[in-house]
Amino acid sequence: MFIDQVKVILRAGKGGDGCVSFRRERGVPRGGPNGGRGGDGGSIYLVSDENVNSLAFFRFHPINKAQRGAHGQGANRHGKKGEDLYLKVPVGTIVKEKGKEDILFDFIKSRQNYLAVKGGRGGRGNASFATSTRQSPRIREQGQPGEENEFFLELKLIADVGLIGFPNVGKSTLISKISAATPVIADYPFTTLTPNLGVVDIGEYTSFVVADIPGLIKGAHKGHGLGIRFLKHIERTKLLIHLIDVSPYTKRDPVDDFHAVMKELEAFNPKLIERSQILVANKIDLIESHTKRLKKIEFLAKEKGFPFYAISALKEKGLKSLVLTTARTLDKLAVQSE
Repeated sequence: MFIDQVKVILRAGKGGDGCVSFRRERGVPRGGPNGGRGGDGGSIYLVSDENVNSLAFFRFHPINKAQRGAHGQGANRHGKKGEDLYLKVPVGTIVKEKGKEDILFDFIKSRQNYLAVKGGRGGRGNASFATSTRQSPRIREQGQPGEENEFFLELKLIADVGLIGFPNVGKSTLISKISAATPVIADYPFTTLTPNLGVVDIGEYTSFVVADIPGLIKGAHKGHGLGIRFLKHIERTKLLIHLIDVSPYTKRDPVDDFHAVMKELEAFNPKLIERSQILVANKIDLIESHTKRLKKIEFLAKEKGFPFYAISALKEKGLKSLVLTTARTLDKLAVQSE
């Protein structure tokens, strides 16, 4: 199950109470205070794990509590500290406090830790209050409550390349042909209901990650279709492959499709239209005499200054050149960002 946004309540453990106790030994009629302090409560940490790919755990565990600290005991025995709780989240998770837009933490790589709520401090026992003038204190401290907060966790996939375009333009087919990803493929709109990630290997030491973003339609930035739920996954990508169906069966103008998708990107985040793009005309095996549609996209690519490729993802035509250009473009972008 792919879950990419959840609300979760995290409660750290309460500190244990301090103890009031006095030495009771034969031959020591007035034993001094020996009450130990309580153990600190357990804290809760969020930890990024590359083997976790959704926030589904929190959908079924919306409230998580850390262990409380044990109470102090006599003979100066301190209470045991409550165990810290470590909750795994996918790489790409953003942590926000409920109702606020400020990002508290952004997990951009594996094995990062974020202290979400801190455990309460254990209370001091009466041994801690003994002084030269107060040799038999009968006071102690109660353990402090642990922190509690409600968080909003949001997952934004981290991929090098994002596949964008209208529903049914062949994004799922393309990612299945160039990587080991196995998305559901069918001939109806919105086959892809969750983003798919695929690793494209080029040689022994080079690879890049591609995200198949569910189809965008007019009004997506307002929530139409699958809406902004998946537009946000494009924000982390370095390069966009804009796939356009040039077959005559869509009964849509391919140039209009391009502008419609670009408008949705701009409405969601104006910076997205400035991202590097490769324009790809797909389903060339179906155009037959309708080459005019292909020429229109090719001219559009030249006008925009985008690299252009004509492919058939289903028949695996033109994929090798597209993959190599994608890898080279990513290399150039990496150099520019240094």
